[in-house]
Amino acid sequence: MAFLTTFLTHLNFKDLIDILIVTILIYQLLLIVRGTKAAQMIVGLGVLFVLFWLGITFKLYSLNWVLAHFFDSFFIIVVVLFQDQFRSALASVGTKRNILTIFAKVEHDLEIDEIVEACGALSREKIGALLVVERTHGLLNFVNTGTRLDSRIHSDIIYSIFESSSSLHDGAIIIQNGKLSAAGCFLPLSKNFDIERHLGTRHRAALGLTEITDALVVTVSEETGKINLCVEGIFYICKSEKELGQYLRHIWSNESLDESLRAIKTKDMVR
Repeated sequence: MAFLTTFLTHLNFKDLIDILIVTILIYQLLLIVRGTKAAQMIVGLGVLFVLFWLGITFKLYSLNWVLAHFFDSFFIIVVVLFQDQFRSALASVGTKRNILTIFAKVEHDLEIDEIVEACGALSREKIGALLVVERTHGLLNFVNTGTRLDSRIHSDIIYSIFESSSSLHDGAIIIQNGKLSAAGCFLPLSKNFDIERHLGTRHRAALGLTEITDALVVTVSEETGKINLCVEGIFYICKSEKELGQYLRHIWSNESLDESLRAIKTKDMVR
């Protein structure tokens, strides 16, 4: 109690700003690594800190010596372990989307229009497709299973990837930070035994990913040409390209769905 009183007595405005900045940085770091292998690494580092504390408390000299030398190079180790996450975070700092927020919505709408146009063309020709849009949960684990693209979102590129002659048509496209990050990616299949057996692999993969992340997944059936959007383990049937655009704008922007946008659970969905 005395420590807390002393701390609050010496706390000034500059200290509050300092604490706030550090808190924001830690929060952003957790958002970056969430849903990736980096999160598991953080848990591992936490275990090492606990062991180090136990070594000091109980005077375990050998353990202290090993961990002390390890933590001497702690910052270098962190940079090496999380280099992909740091690269992604630094690349996004100062971009047009972060600074000129007045143009963010326009750019966002253009990306959605390209996705909708591609899905419409694929639907008309009954070409199967699987597109994933990353939201707050990191999808780097799944990006690494495919072929890196780092291309701008364009309907022609999306269409060409899912053509049967393409070597990447069987996997999923993952969209990150307004770019086609990778194609031919493998997604986890749903382990829900209550879903209908007639659902194909694409739909099961869409369910599997949205059951463990907050990603948006658009599927196009190669049998019927129907377009569906899956989020949080629920399929939204898109009767038209316009309706798909509505879904994407609402959910991708973290807005609440209108009552007119009807959610249909997996067991009621018809491919």
